[in-house]
Amino acid sequence: MSSSWGEEEFTEEDLLAIEAIEASHLSSQSSSSSSVTVRPATSNPNQIRRQLPRSITSPTPSKRFPLSRCRAKNFPAMRFGGRILYSKTASEVDRRAMQLLKVLDTKRDLSGRAFIGFDIEWRPCFRKGALPGKVAVVQICVDNHYCDVMQIIHSGIPQSLQHLIEDSTLVKVGIGINGDSVKLFHDYGVSIKDVDDLSDLANKKIDGGLKKWGLASLTETLVCKELLKPNRIRLGNWEALPLSKEQLQYAATDAYASWHLYHVLKDLPDAVD
Repeated sequence: MSSSWGEEEFTEEDLLAIEAIEASHLSSQSSSSSSVTVRPATSNPNQIRRQLPRSITSPTPSKRFPLSRCRAKNFPAMRFGGRILYSKTASEVDRRAMQLLKVLDTKRDLSGRAFIGFDIEWRPCFRKGALPGKVAVVQICVDNHYCDVMQIIHSGIPQSLQHLIEDSTLVKVGIGINGDSVKLFHDYGVSIKDVDDLSDLANKKIDGGLKKWGLASLTETLVCKELLKPNRIRLGNWEALPLSKEQLQYAATDAYASWHLYHVLKDLPDAVD
């Protein structure tokens, strides 16, 4: 693998195609190829058989994603612009989880699966030797319009939410999703099924290596936007009641970024060594 592939110049057509994936991943474009008939060779040895160029008859290898395409130093912020639904009591969380299950049934693909941007937050502990708090917040995003922020530290996990989390046909996507699964199981005895780590998917689609991606770096690379991670919010009190507007926006944006980037990645060809 060449060490300079990331600097490959892509055509304007390539860049427009990539932008189309990022901007409208919900609609897939199909291109139709016209069939060309080549006449069989004649028995006359002096007649040269005409052949199509190899560039047409041979499949075109997929190009790697151009990691150098985001050249600006200051990117616009990634921000979830839809409605944030905040649930903090058992009845509120139960009602929203049941509504989400109905919505997700309409979003299943041909394999019967639907995909969820998923993340969790908890209150950190800065005392030496002390354990961090239990998972305080679960964030779920399933489209551009709504993201849920559920403060389970106060509501617990009602049966409807447990069913959503443990349904293996509802794939939870995110960065470090396996670690989130371990913590949620440790704190509440609920096992997340099924998961797809965006870092692994990114390595398959745009890198082909073993890079450990963060959500912020992947957002910048794929969609040329900055995912803001201010420590005063990220390391704040996620058990506070109620959560601040800044906390709700942060939580929803993280889940939305995971959902959005998954759909961008899945439409890219696999990386080729």
